[in-house]
Amino acid sequence: MLWSIGTFGVYLVAMVAIGLWAYKKTVSQSDFVLGGRQLNPWVAALSANASDFSGWLLLGLPGAIYVSGLGEAWIAVGLACGFAGSWILLAPRLRVYTERVTDARAGGDSDSLTLSSFLENRFNDPTRLLRGVSSLLIIVFYFFYVASGLVAMAALFDQVFGLDPAPAIAIGVGIVVLYTVLGGFLAVSYTDVVQAAMMWLALLIVPVLAITALGGFAGLADGVSAKSDGLLSAVGGTSLDADLGQWVSTETLGWVVIVSGLAWGLGYFGQPHILARYMGIRSVKDIPAAATISVTWAISAMALAVAVGFIAIAYFDTPLSSPEQAFPLLIEALAHPLVAGLLLAAILAAVMSTADSQLLVASSALTEDGYRAFVDRDAAPGTLLWISRITVVAVALGAAGIALWGNQSVMDLVGYAWAGFGAGFGPILLLSVFWKRMTWASALAGMVAGGTTAILWDILDAAVFNTGLYAMVPAAALSFAAIFLFNGLAKVGEQQAADFDRVEAEIRSGRGGGPAAAEDAAV
Repeated sequence: MLWSIGTFGVYLVAMVAIGLWAYKKTVSQSDFVLGGRQLNPWVAALSANASDFSGWLLLGLPGAIYVSGLGEAWIAVGLACGFAGSWILLAPRLRVYTERVTDARAGGDSDSLTLSSFLENRFNDPTRLLRGVSSLLIIVFYFFYVASGLVAMAALFDQVFGLDPAPAIAIGVGIVVLYTVLGGFLAVSYTDVVQAAMMWLALLIVPVLAITALGGFAGLADGVSAKSDGLLSAVGGTSLDADLGQWVSTETLGWVVIVSGLAWGLGYFGQPHILARYMGIRSVKDIPAAATISVTWAISAMALAVAVGFIAIAYFDTPLSSPEQAFPLLIEALAHPLVAGLLLAAILAAVMSTADSQLLVASSALTEDGYRAFVDRDAAPGTLLWISRITVVAVALGAAGIALWGNQSVMDLVGYAWAGFGAGFGPILLLSVFWKRMTWASALAGMVAGGTTAILWDILDAAVFNTGLYAMVPAAALSFAAIFLFNGLAKVGEQQAADFDRVEAEIRSGRGGGPAAAEDAAV
């Protein structure tokens, strides 16, 4: 345990040190929210990965594979496709659009620092409902999303140190809040780079150690097959029966399970904490390199996480009572205490790298889209900066409450928030950067339809439909339908059309991002 305490201590000190370094560079609200839009390709790519793949990657996915086998990997396939699609389709246009489309109420000199402000500015919404409703959805879903990370954090501290949930969450929240409050977006992004490297290396080292111990890939395959042949089938139905203590055959996976797994990919088009990296990269020219780095990391990391799930099946003779602890249990069983401390710190890194990004976006929604937009438009930059820091603390405390008094798994909490963001924002953001004639009325309708359906679907499905379909599917479908159905309720203004044409011209010409590109586009 002493090795683990020392390793965790060094890691946490390093994160705070990065926060202190970023504090000196964070002097305005723009710096705090988007880091001055100066991320290089490596930082943007790895920060997007680390802020995306939380404890779900190291705990939730291996645990799901452990319980049901290869059938759970459809989620990873959907995520890989969605991540690549968001980098290709959304990242370039969102980067340019959020900087070029300004707030007419602020004299045209305030670019879009948040997704909510972008939506209001993109559609010149006269009602301001787009900004208000979107910021509300962001805050609500991030309470649950941050809570999922804190649940994973509590499980990790319990596994390693035997700590109860309350002190474990208090320690984790304290460190995350400290460096996020200090350095804002830059601190979050640069700590993410370190955390992404730690996560990937841990996912590589554990399988190498385990497969060696099992006698190679043949030993791994034999060990899994001995538990149940269906575990290695992508459509075979197998599940761990906790009462029997063994894997039992179930019905072959139907279209509902496969479609639900693939539908997770749609979520990437609406996750504010990931899209902020697209908005913060220094230039559109850097996006292809960043996309290559990011997607390669994501696919390889998910493949390794799937392998960890199968390795746990083969390695442990007795079925685990808590499948989501498969990865940390393998670390403790296979690695020297010093190495184990480093690998376990990678799990903490996974949790913290997502929680910090989400806290930052939720804080921005409260400050930029709440206080500044509706209370004091002329608030001083220093005032906004400190309000942002205070709201980081407030959101963290709210999420900690959900984590402590809720009773849901990491996978359940992530799935709920992922569907809410994916359906509430994904369809409208995707269409907003490609459809010139889209109006504020259709954007609002799509947001309400998608977000509301994501919130209510599990209740409705259990009471009425009984399909077991992931909420993302009906919620996204209704969002798209509402967008097209209600688009005619408002008209596209001349400024909206001109902004769209200007952004398209900038993208086609290869420019994008930075003052020089703006000046060229205006000529």
